[in-house]
Amino acid sequence: MNTKVNITNRAGASFPVRRMAFEFDQVPEYWMKGSAGLTHFMTALSALFPAGEKFFIDSVRAVRYHPAIKDNQELQKEISAFIGQEAMHTQEHVGFNASAQKYGHDVERLDRYTDKVIQGARKVFAGVGKPFGITQEMVDLTATTALEHFTATIATQLLRNSHIQELMSDDTMKTMWLWHAIEENEHKAVAYDVFEGVFGQGTKAYLLRTSSLVAAMLTLFVVQNYFLFRLLKEDKQLNLEAFKAIYTYAYSPSKGIITGMGREMLAYFRPGFHPNDLDTVSLLDTWKAKLGF
Repeated sequence: MNTKVNITNRAGASFPVRRMAFEFDQVPEYWMKGSAGLTHFMTALSALFPAGEKFFIDSVRAVRYHPAIKDNQELQKEISAFIGQEAMHTQEHVGFNASAQKYGHDVERLDRYTDKVIQGARKVFAGVGKPFGITQEMVDLTATTALEHFTATIATQLLRNSHIQELMSDDTMKTMWLWHAIEENEHKAVAYDVFEGVFGQGTKAYLLRTSSLVAAMLTLFVVQNYFLFRLLKEDKQLNLEAFKAIYTYAYSPSKGIITGMGREMLAYFRPGFHPNDLDTVSLLDTWKAKLGF
């Protein structure tokens, strides 16, 4: 791995903050095996991250000193490291998105649209939940918890699925996505633990977190596919070849990154579920060794 990595763990958390410095200047336009369809699929996903990760940070920060968890020193350390990792993810995806922008793909507009969707959705759901005693902080945190489950699950697929890894033919992009995938799994329980610490494990909390996952996944599916369609259309790549590649990559029964997520996504609906029930320790150890972390 050519990327310089500065690893810090001053907070004393169970996982570190790695300060990356990816160079995106030499990343080719179609860095996924020369495929416009696959590259735009991942670019559409990347366009969600800067505003999305900022939302995650803000949601956890808003409640980190709640009386129920403010004296939990171990959790406070995890929160600090979570914020550090998410901030780095934002920084590096901003860098990649800017490199895609240089090829004429308007990712900046998609990033602004993501923020508008997030701000609009959070206010709508808070308004709907207000008669039931659901606050804006509850809406934000439970949405973060749901989306963190999604990101950890798709990250696991990136680390497990050799077909997907082979398609990432550019070393910089492959390393960036695998680094991001490792860290999403390292901190996958933080937002969940904050949510349970603040709002408990009762029926109301269960219904809130599961309904939030459904709402978040529907919103994410619509927005990401809209971004994908827009990128393909503006690039004049709306063709059968692109759609075929996207289907195999994302939705085919044997290789698809999205279809491969099914079992772990459904685990979220199990009463008593906790993110650490989905054991990825040995998987992370393997990839951290491969990347030299």
